[in-house]
Amino acid sequence: MNHLALIAKTQSLIAAGDIVGAESALVELADAEGDGALLVVLEQLPAKDILAVMREYDDSKESVINLLVSPAQFARAVVIEKQYKDLSRTHLRGMVNSVIFRADGDPVAFLTAIGDLEGGSEALADYFAERWSRVEAFARTGHFETVEDDGDMVSEADLYANAYAKARLDEDEVADQDWMQMAYILRYQLPDLFIEMLLVLRAKARAHDLGLGEEDELEADDGKVETGDTDRGKATPAAREGLDADEESAI
Repeated sequence: MNHLALIAKTQSLIAAGDIVGAESALVELADAEGDGALLVVLEQLPAKDILAVMREYDDSKESVINLLVSPAQFARAVVIEKQYKDLSRTHLRGMVNSVIFRADGDPVAFLTAIGDLEGGSEALADYFAERWSRVEAFARTGHFETVEDDGDMVSEADLYANAYAKARLDEDEVADQDWMQMAYILRYQLPDLFIEMLLVLRAKARAHDLGLGEEDELEADDGKVETGDTDRGKATPAAREGLDADEESAI
């Protein structure tokens, strides 16, 4: 099968809104030539096209794209998902869960790739948007139940001071392959990224309380969320090469 022709066909189907047809074309390639051939094609597809297929994830069936996408490809897709302006974040959460918790996956590798890109911590904050109070409780008490929380937010300094505190829960207790397990992995395996995500989440919550829109919300983050003390929140050289302006503005 001509890979360039398949890429052109896939992009044409996506542009026409036929996401099912685009995924079917990619699945046919994997069936005919194996997963290796599909991986070659995925490497050549822009992040916006990979995102278009992945965000339509149907949890009633496995998606070969979600099973094979690499951490770098996935991260580039996640950070531009916000351009769909889906305030419910339903597609974002479904897509993220399906990849992060796939059977042979390495959640830390995928989350690290997201955190290393500009906009990564914001994407993760969007993922947790509807669970803010319980994530705050987890940051303060080590549990997700808000009844143990006194309502005060942990200061940024205290968050960093306690970044490597011993877990009060076993991961098996929160292994829901959803937001609780995600928060647990972030806090205890990627504490800097967890803190950065939480600070962005707080800024978003403040912006919401002030009635600010999406664009104003980003301005509100400036000066409120300081990420300069870590290497996260800034694209790595490799990431900058992989994500160009055309992909970011194409949706």
